[in-house]
Formats: sequence, C-alpha cells, structure tokens
Amino acid sequence: MLSSVLVVSAGASENRTFTTNVECAQQIVSTWTTAQLANETIAIPVEATNIGALAPAARAGYGGILLFGSTAPASMPQVLATLQRERPGHYAWMVMTDEEGGGIERLMNLVGSFPWAQTMGKNLSATQITAIARRVGTALAAAGVNTDLAPVLDVDGRAQYPGAANPDGYRSFSGVPSVAATDGTAFMKGLQEAGVLSVVKHFPGLGYATRDTDYGPAAILSWAKLQTTGLVPFRQAIANGATAVMMSNARVPGLTSLPAGLSSVAVNALRNDLGFNGLIVTDSLSAGAISALHLSVAAASVEALAAGDDLILFGSPTSVTTTLAQAANVSSTIVKAVADGIIAKARLAYAAALDLAARNQLTCSSTTTTS
Repeated sequence: MLSSVLVVSAGASENRTFTTNVECAQQIVSTWTTAQLANETIAIPVEATNIGALAPAARAGYGGILLFGSTAPASMPQVLATLQRERPGHYAWMVMTDEEGGGIERLMNLVGSFPWAQTMGKNLSATQITAIARRVGTALAAAGVNTDLAPVLDVDGRAQYPGAANPDGYRSFSGVPSVAATDGTAFMKGLQEAGVLSVVKHFPGLGYATRDTDYGPAAILSWAKLQTTGLVPFRQAIANGATAVMMSNARVPGLTSLPAGLSSVAVNALRNDLGFNGLIVTDSLSAGAISALHLSVAAASVEALAAGDDLILFGSPTSVTTTLAQAANVSSTIVKAVADGIIAKARLAYAAALDLAARNQLTCSSTTTTS
C-alpha cells in the first residue's frame, strides 16, 4: 500500500503530490479511534543510544521520535527497521533529529560534522550549501533518520554562540533577510534531494528575540517589522516547496501575546497569509516560555492542537519509561479534550493526516477527502 519514503516537495508539482497524499491520509485516519489520532500527533524524545527500548512506543503508534545525543549505535538503521515492523499498519514514523551544523549536531559518528549556518552563509554559495545539506541528508537517511529539524530560517546577524540571551546567533545564516532566505532555502533543498524531510524553523522568526524561549518568555520583532525581515525566508522556503514548518515559542508584538505555537492567530497567519498547507510542528512544549504560563506539557499540547499545530514536541530524554509515561499522559489529555469539545475531532484527524502524509508515500483507491 505504501513505502516508507518521505514525500518531500520542491515546487508546485510536488505540492500537488503532497496534497493528494494528504487526501489519502485523511481516508486512512477516518477509521481511527481518538486515542490513535492523539498518539499520531506526538513525538517521543529519546537518546539515540536507547532506541532499542522503543518497541512500546512503536506499538502505541506515536507519530515520531526525536533523537538526541552526539553518538548513535552503528546498528541504528537495523534497530529502526525492526521497530518499524512493530508499528500499526507498518506506516513509517517520523524519525527526527537536529542537524543544523556547528555546535548543533547529533549522531556525529554516523553523520559527520559541518559548519555553523552563519559560517556557511558568509563563506559559501547557495550551491555549495545545497551540496552540504545533500551530504548530511544522505548520511541521515542511511542512518534511518527521515526528518531534520533544520534549517533555521531566523534572520539574526549577531556573531554569538546561542545561549539564554540569544537563541540564534551562529545558527542563523545571516542578518540580511534575502541572504538568510536564499541560503536557508538552499539547505532545505539539499535535504529534500536526499529524501529527508526538512522542518524549517522558527516561524515567524526568532531573530533578535529578547531571550531564548527555552529559559522563559520572550518577544520577537513586531509583526509589522517582520514583514520585511523575519518572514522573508519563510515566504521563499514555502514558495520553493517547504513541507514542514516549526513554530516558535515567542510572542509576536502586534500579532499575538501568546507563544506563536499556542496562538491560532499566528498559525492562521502561516496558513492564510503565507499560504502554507503542510505540516506544522511545535517547538518544545517543555520550554520555559510555556511553563511560565503555568501550563503542563499535556495542557500545552491541547492548546497547540486547538490552535492548529499538527505534531507535538516536548522534553529532552530521561528514562524511556518516564518519557513513555509522559507521552501517555499527553495522549489521554488530548482524548479528554476532544470528548469535552475543546478540540474538534476533525481538527485532530487532520493533524494526524498531515503527520502521516509528511513521511509516507500513500496510495488510496480514491483521493476523495474524508473528514
């Protein structure tokens, strides 16, 4: 019925293919229970060295796993293939990591190393950046990883190591919007060419944020200023076939006082103003900007899905047992929110369909949409 090859987009034709894929995914999930739909929208954080313990997560049908750690077992592709056979329907799950370059690198024994985005932006052509991303994507795919939470499209020219006061710095390709747009899109293109899903981030741009949202509440430039700064790279990436976008946890003056990922206004801006029809991923819902609102991860997950996000990220790996317990709590809270009318079941089903469509090439007897 399907393969585990991701659908990655590189233009209008591929976007039409993705749309057809989503319609097929909607048919598939229309028969699922609310609990199955909820699990599909949740990603499990795990140390790469512990992936062998994820059989319960695979059998539960969680939508993805997020790999941490600089070292992965050489057997990881085989372990992931074994876990894949445990999944309901054998649909491929989203195997993610953060491979941005410089100081933000994972699985280095399998993927290798490459420069910070800012270093690439200053010293390399767009063609060279695409070639690096293609090499990285090829190595990720060989390791069994089908999704890269990269590139950073934020516009920030500060030559700083990212930290509590600045989430970007070297992670940004440039402080010049057009350069960040061209180089970020080039990196996205290289990952796509390697068959890896690129998740561009952090909408609507974390450049010059007042702090790193992992540490507490933060604001970015005003919505009016973002029109000619932070939004420029996202517009270009979407025009060139971006399939997945990560929301930021910062508030946007002039648009929303909530973290963008919890704001239906911010999500609607991405959908309607920028015309994005792909998968929307949260930033970590364990971040300080979220907990400062006195929201648990489970409560924030409900807020995010109700706002229009499709895939939930949270936490950093602890023990697999603890992480799975937290994921189960998130799922049951989502199920209750549907029963209570806080999240429409159709909204949850569409989120699950987008998640399924983003990482599987689906074939249905008909592409008539079911909701």
